[in-house]
Amino acid sequence: MLSLVAAMIPAPGEKPEDWFANTSYQPARREDGEAGRDPLASYHDVSRALAEEAVRRQRSQSGTPGGSPWPLEAWPAVPTRFVLCTQDRIFPPEFMRRIACERLGITPDEIAAGHCVALSRPKPLADMLVSYTNTAAMGA
Repeated sequence: MLSLVAAMIPAPGEKPEDWFANTSYQPARREDGEAGRDPLASYHDVSRALAEEAVRRQRSQSGTPGGSPWPLEAWPAVPTRFVLCTQDRIFPPEFMRRIACERLGITPDEIAAGHCVALSRPKPLADMLVSYTNTAAMGA
């Protein structure tokens, strides 16, 4: 089973750097215009102290992976679930519903959280992921 959480969904052979144009991605727009300037914007539903700690601990990602094509010829033939965060300011919900349908042929499961759901809603997220394993174990 594959479980994707607030994730980009690549097409076979697609480079991550091309994903944005290929999906017609448009960043979420906030009325106050702060999303692009505030380093805590993607942590909007995380406690301030935890968000600040996360920002202090984050490291820059190499640009190298962005230029490498996704290596699989197709998505694996296994049950696949996508967790969509309904308050995500990085990947807007309406956009990700479309991408999950187009690229995976599924309707995403939704959780009321922002992009950093593992920090803002760890227990509900864990419960959701465990429910997937329980469902898979029952053969559903």
